[in-house]
Amino acid sequence: MKHSIKTISKRMIFIIPVFLITMTLSAQDNNAYENAKNEIQEQFGTLPSFFEVFPKHALAGAWENFKQLNGPESKIPPKYRELLQLAVASQIPCDYCIYFHTASAKANGATDEEIQEAVAHGAQTRHWSMILQGNQIDFEEFKIEFDAMMEYMSEKSKDEDER
Repeated sequence: MKHSIKTISKRMIFIIPVFLITMTLSAQDNNAYENAKNEIQEQFGTLPSFFEVFPKHALAGAWENFKQLNGPESKIPPKYRELLQLAVASQIPCDYCIYFHTASAKANGATDEEIQEAVAHGAQTRHWSMILQGNQIDFEEFKIEFDAMMEYMSEKSKDEDER
């Protein structure tokens, strides 16, 4: 009987801390979720459904990532970020993203012509990607060829500047 009580005691010594750690982490996750939810509502005036359906345990991380990519530390100005994302959204294609990034690009000063051009650049990238991939152009040869083209154009530009 003593052996059984000793074994149970050892197990309890292990189980209780694990239980307490789990409870603490759960409370922290809930606080992080509530803080993120409140920040999102403060930012947008609502909790958009695309944040609402995100897993609760991961919302704080997703919101932090969203803020960092769209924050003052970003090296890409907002209008250009939105145009880039619109080009990608057009190629996925995703109606939600197209709507969101078109409206956001306009709100950040993009013209209709800039929006059209961003979509055309996305289409052009997709076009040439299909040509390269579909024809199985060797990637290492492509890089050598491309680097040579860039060097040629750089030299050509220098010669034109000297004139």
